[in-house]
Amino acid sequence: MKILIYGTGGVGGYFGARLAQSGNELTFIARGAHLKAMQQEGLKLMSPKGNYTVSSATYLEKITGIADFDLIIIAVKTWQLKEVARDILPLLSDHTLVLPLLNGVTNCDVLLDILPPKHVIGGLCKIVSKITKPGEITHLSYEPTLIFGALNNTKTDSILRLEKVLNQAPFHSVLATNIQTQIWTKFVFICTISAIGALTRSSIGAMIGQEEVYKMMKDTATEILRISKAKGIILKEDILQKQFQIIKQQPYDTTSSLQRDIMAGKPSELDSQNGVVVAFGKELGIPTPVNSFIYYSLLLQEENARKGSKHSHLFYK
Repeated sequence: MKILIYGTGGVGGYFGARLAQSGNELTFIARGAHLKAMQQEGLKLMSPKGNYTVSSATYLEKITGIADFDLIIIAVKTWQLKEVARDILPLLSDHTLVLPLLNGVTNCDVLLDILPPKHVIGGLCKIVSKITKPGEITHLSYEPTLIFGALNNTKTDSILRLEKVLNQAPFHSVLATNIQTQIWTKFVFICTISAIGALTRSSIGAMIGQEEVYKMMKDTATEILRISKAKGIILKEDILQKQFQIIKQQPYDTTSSLQRDIMAGKPSELDSQNGVVVAFGKELGIPTPVNSFIYYSLLLQEENARKGSKHSHLFYK
């Protein structure tokens, strides 16, 4: 399969490298020193699941002049999604699938405002990984998992073909029976740990070890569940218990990408995580006091980071 990875950070780099490892034809979009290192020495993946260097792939800064992709995986920050959608629109062939692997629950809506519906499918991933130096991605924790599915949950020929390709790659892949359920389940997890981690400047282990902060995390998740129920999203009754079991299983020093971005003074996904919860709450008339406190406590930092960022810079997942 001919695959474009738009954004070669911890997410795009990991899953792209594994897809190359299983024999697919990969093109990676990146910039700066990271791009130069990959062009010179290939993409290097360091992982407890096995190291791998992508020796045969195309590494580019811009996507002009290449097309006919079977699959485009988007792995940038959520606030860059509109720009990416406009960039890839001319590349879409009749059979191209577009798979976003971004945090949040509104990504497909953003893509559908720009791209023809037949191309857009739902997706998410589970992994903790990051760029550790130019040209190198390090997988830190979590069993790498990619979950995908048609937005109407049908199993079309193209979806089944993608399932076959992903199953051949050395990571866990799941064709969801209900992709919105999966997306919202991850949303509960990521919103519970990310922005509060930025606010407290603390790791997951430190937060769950502090009784009052741990209660705030649970209250954050409870508010999200009320929103999801009002929107008709089907989630399991024991989701809260299971999500906190997963949170407690993470290494003590684990931090989220949103937290790391805010602490580094970079633009983050605050708006598409806790900000979306606050917006949905206002729309639906559901109080979200804890998410609102966290969101507005960080908003001024986020706005300052946006003012200082360059629109031409590519931020990776």
